[in-house]
Amino acid sequence: MPSQAMSRRAFLAVGGGALLLAACGGSSSSSSKKSAASRASGAAGLSAFRMEIEPYVSMTPQRFAFILIKNSNQGYASGPAASISIAPPGGSFGAAMPATLHTDGLPPGRGVYVVEPTLNVAGNWRGKVKIDGHGEVELAFPVSANPDTPIVGSMARVVPTPTEAAPMGVNPLCTRTDDKNKAAPCAFHTTSLDQVAGKGKPVVVMFATPARCQSRYCGPVLDQLIATAPQYQDRVTPIHVEIYKDLTSNDLVPATDTWLGISGEPWIFAMDGTGKVTGRLSGAFATDEIRTLLDRAIA
Repeated sequence: MPSQAMSRRAFLAVGGGALLLAACGGSSSSSSKKSAASRASGAAGLSAFRMEIEPYVSMTPQRFAFILIKNSNQGYASGPAASISIAPPGGSFGAAMPATLHTDGLPPGRGVYVVEPTLNVAGNWRGKVKIDGHGEVELAFPVSANPDTPIVGSMARVVPTPTEAAPMGVNPLCTRTDDKNKAAPCAFHTTSLDQVAGKGKPVVVMFATPARCQSRYCGPVLDQLIATAPQYQDRVTPIHVEIYKDLTSNDLVPATDTWLGISGEPWIFAMDGTGKVTGRLSGAFATDEIRTLLDRAIA
């Protein structure tokens, strides 16, 4: 069943009218092109959804992530070993690739399955997920020839981002809250991206909106960066950018629009000291993946 985008932060239609709160990609203008996740059916009551927001054509292997869902109650089914084989448009399925399950920093019972395929042609690809003890499911995903977001090896889009000194009309600057639902903004709003990108020091920039996230996967990503950043201290400059200008409108922060286009969110990008993008994660990711992202930026 095709995804049904209800806003920029997409609800996905799943079976008999039930709704799965999935990754935060897609919009009313892009739902047919780039949905945040794709449903697969069967497999003894399990479904698989892709969480990678924008796979793109490349001869270099890239991250591709998916999750498992229980059809009966839309609960998460993280845990079983899984592999995936993929087929290009009009082609046959290749060899199965064992998926690595990442759970570090994610809420209990949730995990992200990751493989690194080579996606060498644009169009609609198919995936066949084999889940130990549960049979097989299929999913579909588009591969973009011209991604909206910066890809690995490209240069950062050097634009100003809202800061405490220059909020650029964004209020609140950070929608993060604590476990009592009180405002608890992160400390990553003191530096504008255009002041540090390409200036000799690696930078990591996260585009995410904790308060308006409709997914129990994309919500924790800012806390994951907060937990990881102290390990890198002065070696990397972390920046957080909200998606929307306020808590109620759909007006995008200009830097978010420039970096993400209509691709969806959340995203995290790492850049080396020259401003070249060295890694990116989208949709849902674990804390250990963020550490790997930062390690590559400073290598």
